[in-house]
Amino acid sequence: MNALEPGKSNTVLTVGEVAKRSGVAVSALHFYESKGLIRSWRNTGNQRRYARDVLRRVSIIKVAQRLGIPLATIHEAFRALPEGRTATVEDWRKLSAKWRAELDNRIATLTRLRDQLTGCIGCGCLSLGACPLRNPCDKLAAQGPGPRLLDPCQRCR
Repeated sequence: MNALEPGKSNTVLTVGEVAKRSGVAVSALHFYESKGLIRSWRNTGNQRRYARDVLRRVSIIKVAQRLGIPLATIHEAFRALPEGRTATVEDWRKLSAKWRAELDNRIATLTRLRDQLTGCIGCGCLSLGACPLRNPCDKLAAQGPGPRLLDPCQRCR
């Protein structure tokens, strides 16, 4: 069936149709494709075509991104899905269960940061021994002067 026949149930979508239906820019769809998150093929006129199930994948990508899930993690999760079929509700349950612990950890970290924020003036010094946000227990002092990176979840034990 021709994907562009009006009044018929289309099983193939153009990049513009996917963009319109998903609310995602064409450039973002091209980016997702370059990262292996979605797939298309080229018709005889060398135009991209997508299976309708790409709409579900794009929806999952957008929901995951709103939750702060990195694209690399989304890609890894998609690799676990069976090839050639639309993601099901059960597939979504499995994906979201994998992300739940990561989200719970992120929420706990953000809550801890929020609760300690009043003691921070945001100076960026990272060398104060008393900075509970970025330099607990002054661990960064051993790495030399100046700003240093430290995961704020790492606490003195």
